[in-house]
Amino acid sequence: MAQTPVLAPQQQASGNGRNHDGLEMLETREWLDSLDYVLAKGGPERAGRLLQQLSLHARRAAGVNLPFTATTPYQNTISVRQQAAFPGSQEMERRIKSLVRWNAMAMVVRANKMQEGIGGHISTFASAATLYEVAFNHFLRARTETGDRDIVYYQGHAAPGIYSRAFLEGRLPKEKLENFRRELKPGGGLSSYPHPWLMPDFWEFPTVSMGLGPIQSIYHARFIKYLENRGLKTSTGGKVWAFLGDGEMDEPESLGSITLASREKLDNLIWVINCNLQRLDGPVRGNGKIIQELEAIFRGAGWNVIKTIWGTDWDSLFQNDRDGLLVKRLGEITDGQYQKFFVESGAYFRQNLFGSDPRLLRMVEHLSDDQLSRMRLGGHDPIKVHAAYKSAVEHTGTPTLILAKTIKGYGLGEAGEGKNITHQQKKLNDDELRMFRSRFGIPIPDGELHDAPFYRPADDSPEIRYMQERRKQLGGYMPERKVRSKPISGVSESHFEEFYKGTDGREVSTTMVFVRMLAKLLRDPEIGKLIVPIIPDEARTFGMEALFRQVGIYSSVGQLYEPVDMDTLLYYKEAKDGQILEEGITEAGSLSSFIAAGTAYSNHGINTIPFFIYYSMFGFQRIGDLIWAAADMRARGFLLGGTAGRTTLAGEGLQHQDGHSHVLALSVPNLLAYDPAFAYEIAIIIQDGIRRMYVNQESVFYYLTVGNEPLPMPAMPDGKDIRDGILKGMYLFKKSAKADAKLRAQLFGSGSIMFEVLKAQGILEKYGVAADVWSVTSYKELYRDANDCERWNMLHPTDKPRVAYVSSLLKDTQGVLVAASDYMKVLPESISQWMPRPLLSLGTDGFGRSEGRVSLRDFFEVDAKHIVLATLHALAREKQIEGKIVNQAIKDLGINPEKANPTNS
Repeated sequence: MAQTPVLAPQQQASGNGRNHDGLEMLETREWLDSLDYVLAKGGPERAGRLLQQLSLHARRAAGVNLPFTATTPYQNTISVRQQAAFPGSQEMERRIKSLVRWNAMAMVVRANKMQEGIGGHISTFASAATLYEVAFNHFLRARTETGDRDIVYYQGHAAPGIYSRAFLEGRLPKEKLENFRRELKPGGGLSSYPHPWLMPDFWEFPTVSMGLGPIQSIYHARFIKYLENRGLKTSTGGKVWAFLGDGEMDEPESLGSITLASREKLDNLIWVINCNLQRLDGPVRGNGKIIQELEAIFRGAGWNVIKTIWGTDWDSLFQNDRDGLLVKRLGEITDGQYQKFFVESGAYFRQNLFGSDPRLLRMVEHLSDDQLSRMRLGGHDPIKVHAAYKSAVEHTGTPTLILAKTIKGYGLGEAGEGKNITHQQKKLNDDELRMFRSRFGIPIPDGELHDAPFYRPADDSPEIRYMQERRKQLGGYMPERKVRSKPISGVSESHFEEFYKGTDGREVSTTMVFVRMLAKLLRDPEIGKLIVPIIPDEARTFGMEALFRQVGIYSSVGQLYEPVDMDTLLYYKEAKDGQILEEGITEAGSLSSFIAAGTAYSNHGINTIPFFIYYSMFGFQRIGDLIWAAADMRARGFLLGGTAGRTTLAGEGLQHQDGHSHVLALSVPNLLAYDPAFAYEIAIIIQDGIRRMYVNQESVFYYLTVGNEPLPMPAMPDGKDIRDGILKGMYLFKKSAKADAKLRAQLFGSGSIMFEVLKAQGILEKYGVAADVWSVTSYKELYRDANDCERWNMLHPTDKPRVAYVSSLLKDTQGVLVAASDYMKVLPESISQWMPRPLLSLGTDGFGRSEGRVSLRDFFEVDAKHIVLATLHALAREKQIEGKIVNQAIKDLGINPEKANPTNS
């Protein structure tokens, strides 16, 4: 006897599964029709409020909790009915874009035909051409009616496309393009990537060190708000645009500060991420979906996110997708599979995307395989891109992110379109060139294709006239770098005079000297308002809390709370017009603010003077790439490495004690690095720095190291050469009083170790050694000067040789040479070849230790007793004293000759 089947609960309720499914579909259709009615009558905002009310009601009435999602469906954010009409000529802009594409490609191909392996990149711009062209034709403003402008960070690998457009605009001659990546050719060439140092009239921001463009754009947008809120700049609606890559988002700097942008409500910031789904070697997220991942991250961080995924060809399919089958299917496919679709046939696309459901196949049965293969993505459709840009520039309250889906190497066809090898594509054969030429309609005959010639229509052609008119309407050409500021008149000597006098025996750290100096400069009627103090959450560490009351901490909303220390004199004071940028625990963000302030003379015509103070260990070692970018960008200002040196920061240890920042500073060409020991040295260096950077308009910036060790500051010695010596890097600070001594030595000190050198000078007298003490303020300046002389002498063999500054100072001295610093021994040794006799260098090679200063200097062998020992050893080496005297000194000074070498212990 047959058994009666047991029905599932839903089948029991409806009689059978089919009836239940039918009822559910009917209910769903009724709800969707109702929502369509609300949309038609009340618009999207009313529909949104209704959905929120329904969700709240379901939660209250029945405990229905919708599953959390930070993403929206895998479709365009802007619907067809919402997208703005395209204002230009699509056909004309397509022709211009094709010309830009061709010349960008030809530039790289020609360069590699002329010189094997010269490099270059075709594929990034090939994928981003529409993103750039729509921006150039309709949005990027070189000048607004009120004099402001847009700031643009271009994706570094897309540089050939930017050069190509400038060539069509008549801004770059063909000869420059022919010398792409060969800048040393006669007549000059074009730098590989955006480099303001190499092309100072063209590029503004070096962006190819990936991740640096994103973080700099955020802090630049915030700095613009800072200038506006402080009354240094009028708010005129200029935008900061950053064109970025999806693979670039894996750099920590790319995403590390995105919450700052939303917290500060930077609606002047627009990011355009070119989502071609590929990084250098393969998919960005082969097993995932980078667009959805980034949408979740940025929506969660409070950004306005616009997805531009599908082109106009897809509109009708989505409109007919009443049940959401297509959207669901598109959301299921991984990026690795999408990449496969890009390189396969239309038949493959049909079968593997639509073939999963007969209903999906019916949706595309009216399209041929060829039509399917040519359906554009959103990032290649100017209508969709324009709609996204227009929505972004009109949005207020938060920053905007545009996620535009493209194909890497778009247009290269079999040469590399969408393939993993496309990033490294640098050559095309004749067949590939012919295909590219034909696809984009470039009027070059077959016989000339082999050489990939450049092509530019006549000045009076419709294409060139259209380009020029569009840029005229938008205020001029971009990119273009100009020095927009005028030199300042200088800074009064009176601000520095007190520091020449010393502290009359009172102990003060060089950090406190700097803070006192900064406070005086902030009160200056001309430059005070231009100074931008920058600190990464360490103001109290550096004793700068007095500045809280004096000038306030910048906050875009002021201070909406009563601080816990309100009843104290030095409470934490935030203000909308505050001057201090207290950035929190982020050296990368702080330096990005330094760069924004240090380049404002060019970007905004305002001579802001940044002073960024930080733990010296967390500078070149941690954010050296940004410091290098600042150099490339011709930034001006002062970097101050606080708690500097390996032995000055008591108790902290290995991760905090810096013994190499001055060695790393040697690598930055336009950076002047100083390790001052005394207050008057700091005063002279800062005064001269302001003169050179903001009066003489030199493209240099400064690194000064300061310590937190209280020490008695001496008065500035008399002598006309002292000031010059401080700036050149060395001068005689204290000559020995023992003029008749037979044993002599020259001791070189800097920073806090100068005081150990002075102690050693006194101890050495007991051994009959007369030691002169030299203050070395900058080994780098001495090194630079000596190398300049060496090079000049090599190139002018019959002329009178030039003498290095350090050589001229020491030529008449007597005795052994001993240098001691709080940095690696290689720092003094860098100038030893220009000294008249061998140099014995003491330094702090090795890892730091958690200890007090006295113990640390003993451990690293840079204290007074080790300086004495080194001097005696040098004398014994020169046969001026016997070794037994050195042995006795080791015992007298309490030195353990068997202790481990600090370099590797």
